[in-house]
Amino acid sequence: MTEMVYGTVPVRDGEPILPKWWRTVDKWSISCVLILFGIGILLGLAASPPLAEKNGFTPFHYVQRQAVYGAVALAAMLMISMMRPEMVRRLAVLGFLAAFAALALLPVLGTDFGKGAVRWYSLGFASVQPSEFLKPGFVVAAAWMMAASREINGPPGLTWSFGLAVVLAALLAMQPDFGQAALVLFGWGVMYFVAGAPLVLLIGMAVCAVLAGSVAYSNSEHFARRIDGFLSSEVDPTTQLGFATNAIREGGFFGVGVGEGEVKWSLPDAHTDFIIAVAAEEYGLILVLCIIVLYAAVVARSLLRLMRERDTFIRLAGTGLVAMFGVQAMINMGVAVRLLPAKGMTLPFVSYGGSSLIAGGIALGMLLAFTRTRPQGEIGDILRARGR
Repeated sequence: MTEMVYGTVPVRDGEPILPKWWRTVDKWSISCVLILFGIGILLGLAASPPLAEKNGFTPFHYVQRQAVYGAVALAAMLMISMMRPEMVRRLAVLGFLAAFAALALLPVLGTDFGKGAVRWYSLGFASVQPSEFLKPGFVVAAAWMMAASREINGPPGLTWSFGLAVVLAALLAMQPDFGQAALVLFGWGVMYFVAGAPLVLLIGMAVCAVLAGSVAYSNSEHFARRIDGFLSSEVDPTTQLGFATNAIREGGFFGVGVGEGEVKWSLPDAHTDFIIAVAAEEYGLILVLCIIVLYAAVVARSLLRLMRERDTFIRLAGTGLVAMFGVQAMINMGVAVRLLPAKGMTLPFVSYGGSSLIAGGIALGMLLAFTRTRPQGEIGDILRARGR
């Protein structure tokens, strides 16, 4: 039926998987991700030795672990990017169900590692943060529901996906992890907007988000402390934000020099949440701008490809994935320069963290699979053909 309505595009029958993948995948986005990972290793060489020394490890213990996690993440990204969208959807839904179960059991089996938020499972040799794996699976599952709601006699997918987003946000807020909860709701809101949500409804959702934030501020000391610190006119120089702000100021345009930075000795999370402060201090604004351009390139190229996509599910899922990817990077860097309240969110492919790296590789693999050039014709081609 699809061929009858839209026409067909020639397909190269019998083409091997690898040549076909290389011909259709977005090679520029892959290059940007590889460069970001390389920058993460470079910054890890500077940021991780102080923490390794404090914990009694060899100087580059965390860099070695990041290299291993990164290798797994990049392998997962490339393997998933070779899959058909239907296979990606099936695996994503199964992964989402597993991550959802793991998230629900966190209050019983999880640990906080002394950070005040129960977000991890301790495996002894490593830890796992279910929320990182939950996000890409949720985006694909929600996009599937929204796309199904457009079919004749389809299910109420918009309502189901919204209910699911609210449940996930509530579970994340209970940890507490308000940053990831906001990211889940944001991802759903972007997909709903692309699906054709009325502006009035989106404004109503924004008002509800503000009200929920007010309730959280009144009932959560953890949340209130971060908001108060952000709104304060004075920055305590002994806090993480104070150290990061000073490091960025000291770095200037060209940095103080490789290995000459001081912030890594003061920040406990210099290799994770505040890695951009290390980059700004030692390499200056030049490297920070390069990092921003790399993230912007992945987001822009993915959106441009998705704009030409005619499959509703692929368009929604791809948009949700790239929106989460870009906004997470923006939040991490925004916190470091005090444009946003502290969120405890990693910088994708740059910060240290096994769960973050591997889940990021899975998410980008899905995005690359959805943005591959497929022999189906594009919306513009179809409209031009119909106008003849």
